[in-house]
Amino acid sequence: MKKHKIVNDPVHGFISIRSALAYEIIEHPYFQRLRSVKQLGLTHLVYPGACHTRFQHALGAMHLMGRAVEVLRYKGHEVSRDEAEAAECAMLLHDIGHGPFSHALEFSIVGKVAHEDISAAMMRELNREMGGRLSLTMAIFDDRHPKRFLHRLVSSQLDVDRLDYLCRDSYFSGVAEGAIGMERIIQMMEVVNDELVVEAKGIRSIEKFLIARSLMYWQVYLHKTVIAAEQLLVNIFARAKALARQGAPVAATEALQFFLTQDLSAVGMDNSRALSSFVRLTDSDIDCAVKAWRDHPDKTLRTLCRMLTERKLPKVEIRREPFARDQIAALQQKTARLLGISANEAACFTQASALTNRLYSPTGDPIKLLQSSGELRDIYEASDMLNATAFRQETTKHFLCFPKEILSAAG
Repeated sequence: MKKHKIVNDPVHGFISIRSALAYEIIEHPYFQRLRSVKQLGLTHLVYPGACHTRFQHALGAMHLMGRAVEVLRYKGHEVSRDEAEAAECAMLLHDIGHGPFSHALEFSIVGKVAHEDISAAMMRELNREMGGRLSLTMAIFDDRHPKRFLHRLVSSQLDVDRLDYLCRDSYFSGVAEGAIGMERIIQMMEVVNDELVVEAKGIRSIEKFLIARSLMYWQVYLHKTVIAAEQLLVNIFARAKALARQGAPVAATEALQFFLTQDLSAVGMDNSRALSSFVRLTDSDIDCAVKAWRDHPDKTLRTLCRMLTERKLPKVEIRREPFARDQIAALQQKTARLLGISANEAACFTQASALTNRLYSPTGDPIKLLQSSGELRDIYEASDMLNATAFRQETTKHFLCFPKEILSAAG
């Protein structure tokens, strides 16, 4: 490019796009599609401002990667121009495989295929189109590059992805508990023996980062009303799939129709038509379908869609112990009688599941602090604010969704 481009971002301010390759990726239809994919699924039904997109997040993550590379270069670590460009491009592409409403429908549209696998398939196709110019980007993304610390900036327990989405999601949801000292954390980054670490004096910023992430999970990402809405959307899609595969007419865009009628659990994105259909899917495909299905002849699908569009969401009960099977079965029977549907159909309205969150995992890729002596210490050992148990423990909450009308009917 003759001159670099500038994007005005509400979270980071001015973001510079200095690389011709990055600009080419951003201009590509695969990436432009992310403008129409919400970052937080149906969270806007609880936090009205949370309508930001994967497009914004990817640009922000690219910007933070550039800042982290600048800091590490200043501290004497060699990162070539090509490596810096490739690392920024890896952040642009790290979420490119997200489908409509992001995590909400992740395992509904393409069977059991995770968005990371779809991202990899899309990167391979982009690399083919661009004559192999993304090979270095993919090596960093897949942790095949000799400088492994670059991959840790892309994916780890302290990567630039998490730094951006915590700040961005906090900003747009209005939940102040998610705010972190992002710039401070980046300034404290170091590399020791090809390992990404943090200078010991940045310990308070890391503690706040871990606490903020935990709070955001329970207050935003796993908010019980958000869970109820997203479970409703999953059940809508499952019911529409079942009807379409029975031969019933289910109105949808051509791209969405493909996923309603095809079982892709085994082949996933290795099916070329699946990839070409997936890249045409955005939130609007689902929105239009749900609106159309509000008047579908099938009572279950029709009712589910009206509940979502009118925000008549299920009631959610949460507790630490699993719900008894007979309690779930009783609620399903009441639902079946209330709505005049079969017991199997009632399972679309009344069901139980569990949510798990862990503040920090000391295995795999732990966050290490660089002491003034040169020693590396795990954050959970070095912290005097949070004990090791609080860092490592896994919290599981069980939830039960059912129509609110059951309560009034019982009363």
